[in-house]
Amino acid sequence: MSLIQVSNLTFGYEGSFDNVFENASFSIDTNWRCGFIGRNGRGKTTFLNLLLGKYAYSGTISASVNFEYFPFEVENPDDTPLEIAESIMPDFEMWRLTRELNLLDADPGLLYRPYSTLSYGERTKVLLSILFIRENSFLLIDEPTNHLDIEARGTLAQYLKSKKGFILVSHDRAFLDEVIDHVLSINRADITVMRGNFTTWQQEKDREDQFELQQNEKLKKDVKRLGEAAARRSAEWSNRAEDRKIGFKPERTEKALDRRAYEGEKSRKMMKRAKSIESRRNDALEEKSALLKNIESADTKLQIATLRHPKDLLVEANDLSVDYGDGPIFPPLRFEIRRGDRAALQGKNGCGKSSIIKLLCGEDVPHAGTLKTASGLVVSYIPQSAEGLSGTLRDYAEHCGIDESLFKSILRKLEFQRTQFEKRMEDFSEGQKKKVLIARSLCEKAHLLVWDEPLNFIDVISRMQLETLLKECVPTVIFVEHDRRFVENVATKIIRL
Repeated sequence: MSLIQVSNLTFGYEGSFDNVFENASFSIDTNWRCGFIGRNGRGKTTFLNLLLGKYAYSGTISASVNFEYFPFEVENPDDTPLEIAESIMPDFEMWRLTRELNLLDADPGLLYRPYSTLSYGERTKVLLSILFIRENSFLLIDEPTNHLDIEARGTLAQYLKSKKGFILVSHDRAFLDEVIDHVLSINRADITVMRGNFTTWQQEKDREDQFELQQNEKLKKDVKRLGEAAARRSAEWSNRAEDRKIGFKPERTEKALDRRAYEGEKSRKMMKRAKSIESRRNDALEEKSALLKNIESADTKLQIATLRHPKDLLVEANDLSVDYGDGPIFPPLRFEIRRGDRAALQGKNGCGKSSIIKLLCGEDVPHAGTLKTASGLVVSYIPQSAEGLSGTLRDYAEHCGIDESLFKSILRKLEFQRTQFEKRMEDFSEGQKKKVLIARSLCEKAHLLVWDEPLNFIDVISRMQLETLLKECVPTVIFVEHDRRFVENVATKIIRL
C-alpha cells in the first residue's frame, strides 16, 4: 500500500482571475478504485494533468507510482493496437494483452486491425487493455463510457471492478455505483474524499446539505430577531432620552450633577448592550455566510421553450429499416411518438439509432418503410458531437435565433461562471460545449426534442437537473442515451432496435 499525497496544492491558469485549486490537501490510497466527480469546469481533468506533470503548481504532490492517462493519444491511427502496444512496451507479453481483451469481452483479432477502423467501444477496450498490462502504474481514467452502449458499459464496469489502483472520472451514476469503492469530490468550496460509491456519497451529501439549510434558516431567524431587538432597544432609549430633555434645565446643583452622572452611566450601559447585540448579529451573519457554500444547484429549475402541436400523433414509423447497401441494419421497426412521450431509442452501438435520429431531422438516409411526421412539426436537435463550436456565446445565440438572456440564464443554472461568457467557445471544455448545445435546444421553440447522446461529458448534477425538467415540463422528446439511471428516471417508452 502507498499513498498519493496532495498538500497545499494551488494552481491557476495564466491570465485567469481565480485559481482552480487553493491550498487543497488530501490523500488517496493507490489500491483504491476511486471515483472522481464534480461539475464541469471544476478542475477534474486539470488535476489529472497536474498528476501527469503537465503544469507547474505550488504545493506538493507525492506518489510512488507512475501515472498513466486514458485515453492516451495515438500518434498514428493507421497503426494496429499491437503496434501501439509494442511502441509503448517493447517487451510486453502477448498472453497478458490477450487475457485483458478477453476480460473485456473483446475479440483479440482487434489487435491486427488499423486503430482508425475500430469503433469507439473497441478503441476503449484495446487502450485499457494496453494500460492495464503495465506494471507499477496508477491509471487516470477520464470518462471511458462516452459513446458506449448500456451493455458495453456493463462489461466495462465488471472489468474495472476486478482491478485496483485508478482514478475514474465518470458522470454515469449506475456505472460509478458498480465500480468504485471511494469518492474524490471537487465541491464548491473544498475537495473531499470518502469511502463508498456514488449513492453513498450522494446520501451523505444530501444529509450535509439538509443540515446546512436547517442551520441557515435558524441563523436567518436569529439575525432577524437580533436586528429587531437592537432597533427596539435603540428606539426605547432614544424616546426616554427625549422625554427627559423636555422642560429640563440643567442647573448647577448637586442634584442635577448627580442626575447627569446617572444618565451618563445608563447611556454607557445601553450603548454597551447595543454593541453586544450588534456583535452577536455580526457573528451570526458571518456564520451564515460560511454556510451553503457546498450546496449544489441540482434543484435549480431549468427553463424550456416548447410549442404545442395541434395533433396528438407526432411521429409514426411503419416497417422502417435502414439499408446502406449491405442489407438492413435492424429488423423492420414500428413505433409512435405522441405528445408528451419521452421515448428512449436503445440498442448496441452501430445498430442504427443515429440513422433514425437523422431521418427525424429530415436528412436523406437510405431506408425502407415509412417514417411520417406531423405537418409543420418543428424539431430541436442535439447532435452527439459538439465539434465546430466557435466564437462567442452572444454570436452563437444570434446565429441560432434564440433569446440571449434566456440562453445565458440556462447556462448559469447549469453552473456556467459569468467569466465563461466572455470566452470563446473553442476554449470551453467538452462538457461546457455540450451544455451550450443543451441550452440552445431548451431555448428553441419546438414541438419535438431530438437528442442524440446529449449527456456525453455532462456532470451528474446537470443530469439530475435535466431529469427534473423533462419530468415536470413534459416536453415531447425522443433520445439516445446510455446512462441507465437517466433512462430509468425519464423515459416513458423504450424503442428497442
